[in-house]
Amino acid sequence: MILQQTYTLSNDVRIPKLGLGTWFIDDDKAADAVTDAIALGYRNIDTAQAYGNERGVGEGVRASGVAREELFVSTKLAAEIKNYDAAVAAIDGSLTTLGLDHIDLMLIHSPQPWNDYRGGDYAEGNRAAWRALEDAYKAGKLASIGVSNFEQRDLDNILGACAIAPQVNQLLVHAGNTPVELIAYCENNNILVEAYSPIAHGEILHNPDVRAIADRYGVSVPQLCIRYTLQLGTVSLPKTADPEHMRGNAQVDFEITADDMDVLRNLRARDYGDHSVFPVYSGK
Repeated sequence: MILQQTYTLSNDVRIPKLGLGTWFIDDDKAADAVTDAIALGYRNIDTAQAYGNERGVGEGVRASGVAREELFVSTKLAAEIKNYDAAVAAIDGSLTTLGLDHIDLMLIHSPQPWNDYRGGDYAEGNRAAWRALEDAYKAGKLASIGVSNFEQRDLDNILGACAIAPQVNQLLVHAGNTPVELIAYCENNNILVEAYSPIAHGEILHNPDVRAIADRYGVSVPQLCIRYTLQLGTVSLPKTADPEHMRGNAQVDFEITADDMDVLRNLRARDYGDHSVFPVYSGK
């Protein structure tokens, strides 16, 4: 069953292949969503400082009744933090807000602040923030460290100056938006890709071509899309607070054929509806 399967990061830390994304889950609802997910067998929980729900996520982790060492909790350094001292303070802030003695994975959320996404040059600031993550990693506060939304040039900036290479790059990956070259670059550098919004923030539910493929396998569109990202070799992080959706999202123990993988890989579908206002979907 997928919930028991893991990848191994470059530092030998094991990370569950399927996780729970918590973007858009309010802080006062996050604890219930996390405890529901853990009760269903999820062991990988993903949040971020920008989501505003670290407190609730931490509460859910502590209330779950599952040993802390069996859970993998990720969070992200706010995209606006591009200096060492602020990053150090924010890392400690996440530990305090989550109420945990360590974080399993912490990422730089974006190579640019959200109000300048894919804009200016923040190379020096990213290197400074990365040094803070490295120091927290060496201190045992973080079990693994990585980045999010980093393109090759952003990765090269870190790889050219780091003492510890990123172990993860969390990217927008779904049928209709598959950054094949970037995924391959990450693989070649022993950086595991995590796929956020694997169901394209819900818009792909309306795609007739994807629905037709799902129907052939006798699965739902979300199940097909999650399975697709898993077969790409990525961690899949579908977001939901609904226990029934959590249960369905984990029922992906089927195999997509090579031909259908090619169809989904070559699909171009980047309409995110009302959510196109967010930089990660608009690209700016």
